[in-house]
Amino acid sequence: MSGLRDLYLLNVTVHVLAAVLWLGGMFFLALVGAPVLRKVEPPPLRVALFREVGNRYRRFGWTTLALLLVTGVVNLQFRGVLTAVSIGSRHFWTTPLGRTLGVKLAAIAVMLAIQALHDFHWGPASSRADPGSPDAARLRRRAAWAARVSALLGLVILIAAVRLARGG
Repeated sequence: MSGLRDLYLLNVTVHVLAAVLWLGGMFFLALVGAPVLRKVEPPPLRVALFREVGNRYRRFGWTTLALLLVTGVVNLQFRGVLTAVSIGSRHFWTTPLGRTLGVKLAAIAVMLAIQALHDFHWGPASSRADPGSPDAARLRRRAAWAARVSALLGLVILIAAVRLARGG
């Protein structure tokens, strides 16, 4: 029995580490990276640096998100939540655990959609647009908005995770 508990604790540890790296990376970019890069001159250099940082973080961010999804499902399995009796039960979703899990899953779904728009549409399009053009400014504002909302949803997910760890 101890071996199963050790596997569960290892999975939780990997899940928490991935969350720290993903959320920490987002906040680092928002609070440190982007403000510094916005001051870089000339504009074409700034655009190239944003593109490079974005490309590197995109690969890293989606890898940590995939790891979070896999370890999150495994955590639910270890906790006995992924059974037809629990997930399929209307009653489960009215319990504190079920409601909190529902909030977390909804926040994850919305965050993934916004993050995909940011990473695969608005971000790359803004780096291709002519620096200083109205189109580039509009795309940058959308990308910045998406990044901020994604970070806020990350905090909602974190709060839900803490609540889930404490029973809902």
